[in-house]
Amino acid sequence: MVDQSFAFNRTTAVSAVPLPMQARARSAMNMSISNEDQERWKRVKERLRAEVGEDVFSSWFARMELEGTSGDTVRFSVPTKFLKSWIQSHYAERVLACWQAEDAIICKIDLSVRSAVIRQAAPPAAQSQPVSQSKPSAEPASARGALAPVVAAHDALGGSPLDPRLTFDSFVVGRSNTLAHAAARQVAIAHRGDPVMFNPLYIHAGVGLGKTHLLQAITWAGNMSSDRKVLYLTAERFIYIFVSALRTQNALALKDSLRGIDVLVIDDLQFLQGKQTYAEFSHTLNSLIDAGRQVVLAADHPPTEIETLDERVRSRLAGGLVVEMGSLGEELRLEILNSRVNAARAHHPGFDVPAPVLTYIAKSVTHSGRDVEGALNRLLACSKLTGQPITMELAEREMRDLIRPSDQKRVKIEDIQRVVARHYNVSRGDLLSARRTANVVRPRQVAMYLAKTMTLRSLPEIGRRFGGRDHTTVLHAVRKIELLIGNDQSLADEVESLKRQLQSE
Repeated sequence: MVDQSFAFNRTTAVSAVPLPMQARARSAMNMSISNEDQERWKRVKERLRAEVGEDVFSSWFARMELEGTSGDTVRFSVPTKFLKSWIQSHYAERVLACWQAEDAIICKIDLSVRSAVIRQAAPPAAQSQPVSQSKPSAEPASARGALAPVVAAHDALGGSPLDPRLTFDSFVVGRSNTLAHAAARQVAIAHRGDPVMFNPLYIHAGVGLGKTHLLQAITWAGNMSSDRKVLYLTAERFIYIFVSALRTQNALALKDSLRGIDVLVIDDLQFLQGKQTYAEFSHTLNSLIDAGRQVVLAADHPPTEIETLDERVRSRLAGGLVVEMGSLGEELRLEILNSRVNAARAHHPGFDVPAPVLTYIAKSVTHSGRDVEGALNRLLACSKLTGQPITMELAEREMRDLIRPSDQKRVKIEDIQRVVARHYNVSRGDLLSARRTANVVRPRQVAMYLAKTMTLRSLPEIGRRFGGRDHTTVLHAVRKIELLIGNDQSLADEVESLKRQLQSE
């Protein structure tokens, strides 16, 4: 069953479009997903990804699924009520607009929450381990069995779900994550009353490099100690429980509960939004730290680059230990692959990957740890479902879409503004100002174009970074420069020169 769905209606978007009744009719009773709709959904997701950026798309739309179309309505589902509420409040119109670009007959979105079987999480060593796990824990059975009641206590506190695979035993340590791993272990083994060494501990890294794994490992290990309360929350869960407490007038009780935690672990801090939510987060952070309680946070950028944080929170975070987890080197990727192959053999004894194939994957699949594990999952699927032997030819064929160009240097919007201002002999303040003179408008448009093409920032975020402008202004600037580059070789050369400067600095 699903909960009561909501419908977002924007009839004006299709009022001017003639709709032959017989040409596009869909049966309201037939909700099967046609191949045509599946292809539309793929294109709509690409549009959304381009508009909002990879990080926002992964957080809010990765788990959104197409359920079908009926008449003038397209139906989607998401796994949680919070995700439904958030998309409804912030992105419904954008999703509708993207779909209408593919199919103008649609004028309503219906979003529902998928039903799910609620299962009590078992201890890491007790569950059947998929290919992404390492060897079973060597802890005594009595210690492992103690994890089951921990989950019940964790859920009572309103924490986010924990993945029983994400423990310190399954985390592969390498040069890029040694410090983060050591700091996380130090937090996990501490006891109530011990001096707090790093507070807060702030871990930042790109997607798929192990932040969530370390945070959940801290929670699993910390909850094994009966003298501490450890609470793991994603940013979206923090927002949800705070908003729910305000609606039910239980905000004071929530604050007391949060400030009674011994270790508060918050993941994906960059998605924390809302003035009231930030105020409560700031108060909770200060209260816990001042009381000697441990706070652990993770985000995709360091505190100085998360523009929604106010200066007081930035200062408090910088006062602890800020650790970056770097990209996975080839040697570490190979270690991860070997670890996952060994884990898979526990459940699939015939599974074997030749060493040259593992070396090829480690060399070729470089973007993230999830891509590396996904590559191995594909080989396991081919081996078990088709009976094909795993060869280099098979690996090369299956890995094609996972092999990406080498990552370029991360470029910041501030760097773009500085380089463009210097090149055109204007100040950064001019680029952010409301001035409309020709000697300022063109550099500003070039800077916006570079910000869109060289960073993952969304159009609204770029607009905010350029003096609080609307996203339509940014889109106009990007399209204007794209058009001019196609017709003006000197401008095209200027833009390429600016790109080279930004990559080389």
